[in-house]
Amino acid sequence: MILGVSGWLGKKIGMKEQTVRILFVVGILFFGVGLGLYLILWIIKLLTK
Repeated sequence: MILGVSGWLGKKIGMKEQTVRILFVVGILFFGVGLGLYLILWIIKLLTK
């Protein structure tokens, strides 16, 4: 993704970046929550720098 959330979140929770990206895509396609969650996490990432 563009904002670097997957890499940041992957480091925080101990998962590979690509796995986190796949989970976001699955969340967007099947549940409709991936994009909103991604934006919320991006804001958290910005605030915790």
